[in-house]
Amino acid sequence: YWEELTGILDWSEKHVTSTMYQCWAAQAAMYYFYGLDKVILPKKVFGIFAHKVNHRKVPLVRNFDDIFYAPHSRNTEVPLENIEKCGKIDIHACSKEAGFFLGSSDGGHKIFVQGHPEYDRLTLKQEYERDVKKGLDIAVPVNYF
Repeated sequence: YWEELTGILDWSEKHVTSTMYQCWAAQAAMYYFYGLDKVILPKKVFGIFAHKVNHRKVPLVRNFDDIFYAPHSRNTEVPLENIEKCGKIDIHACSKEAGFFLGSSDGGHKIFVQGHPEYDRLTLKQEYERDVKKGLDIAVPVNYF
């Protein structure tokens, strides 16, 4: 699927005003555009985590609270320190526990979300119950139940 995905990424560079990449798509786009590798985490980042807004004047986060909560559910990540070293992605929000959450590059043309703000109130519960039923070694989602 990588060839098809990179074809879509290339197409979007010429035909789309702005793109938002979320979760695996964010990790794939950060790798494709900036060479940032994802890493496998020792344990799943799973739950609701506090995030700090870095620059309140950026339009993307202008009306966010200084600290906001958002869900994460992932076994891999692009580490925050690698994104910082890259210097091409503006980091708009991150978490001490969950790492990078939201950033953009190319003047807002590319937006990266390494979390799941689209989750509804039951998604983490359903995911947890699914993994328990499968017999996986899963921790209860942080700050959830």
